Amino acid sequence: MKICENRNIKKCLEFQGLTINAEKRLAVKGNKEIEFTFIEFEILLLLAQNAGMVFSKEKIYNIVWKEPYFGDYNIVMSHIRNLREKIEDNPSKPIYIQTVWGVGYRFNKNLSS
Repeated sequence: MKICENRNIKKCLEFQGLTINAEKRLAVKGNKEIEFTFIEFEILLLLAQNAGMVFSKEKIYNIVWKEPYFGDYNIVMSHIRNLREKIEDNPSKPIYIQTVWGVGYRFNKNLSS
């Protein structure tokens, strides 16, 4: 399934086996379209557009929810877990969304094409 006609880096991101189209707000893994909640897609897009950059849970919350972080780490962790369930072959050994222990999360920059 081809979802990227325009290879604009901010609109269409391609990684090994995963393509994300920001403009159409959809992602395809292999040939299967993946459905996300609004928040899940926003987190995925934030991390993928900044592959390699580490984001703390607080920073993810501030950017995605557009309000100050109030200290509930579980909400961000829960959305990351949901994302991994949807995009990873083995969510317990993620290759796309990596945990940087004690710091936060990052998208694996070594997978971009």
